[in-house]
Amino acid sequence: MLQAKAFLFDMDGTLVDSTEVVENEWRRFSARFDLDAEEVIAFAHGRQTIDTVIHFLGAGEEAVTAAEELDARELVILDGIVAMAGAADLLKHLPQERWALVTSASRELAINRMRAAGLPLPAVMVCAEDVAEGKPSPEGYLKAASILGYHARHCLVFEDAEAGIRAGNASGARVIAVVPDANGAQDAFACATLTMLNIVPDNNGFRITLRTAEE
Repeated sequence: MLQAKAFLFDMDGTLVDSTEVVENEWRRFSARFDLDAEEVIAFAHGRQTIDTVIHFLGAGEEAVTAAEELDARELVILDGIVAMAGAADLLKHLPQERWALVTSASRELAINRMRAAGLPLPAVMVCAEDVAEGKPSPEGYLKAASILGYHARHCLVFEDAEAGIRAGNASGARVIAVVPDANGAQDAFACATLTMLNIVPDNNGFRITLRTAEE
């Protein structure tokens, strides 16, 4: 059993299933610049677009332009965006002042995808433009916890990507990997899908019970 006062959620791959859209765009990018698409996708998962583009193209005007084009396309491609199993049911049981979204997406993209998936928007959203350093830096999770009014060690982070899991761990929070075979999942406190969670309010915040992904 876990105790937590607040909950910090990644978006893509954690609350929102945008895999097809995201991977298709990175495949287009990879073909354009003659890159290995699987290598690009593996690196990009959980990171800000600009960080991935610079990693493969180097810093400069070309990278900035390519990242802006990628972001602009993703803003309007919403077909196939759906909620992850268990996400809607879990979020409707959490008070707005106790959970936040911490995503490598821009604020506009996060709003578009959450709405397309039929999920509620939290009062606190820490997006790409809100941090100086993206995941795996813990900055986003530390900022979200602070805005909610809690120390990160009293929060539970939900992630699906290695960069995000590393960010959550570095913040001092406990991390649940919602994709059992995700890169970095072995470094999470536990692995469980959202449908395996039972969250009940108590005097210390919330009591969380879960079945691990292997059960």
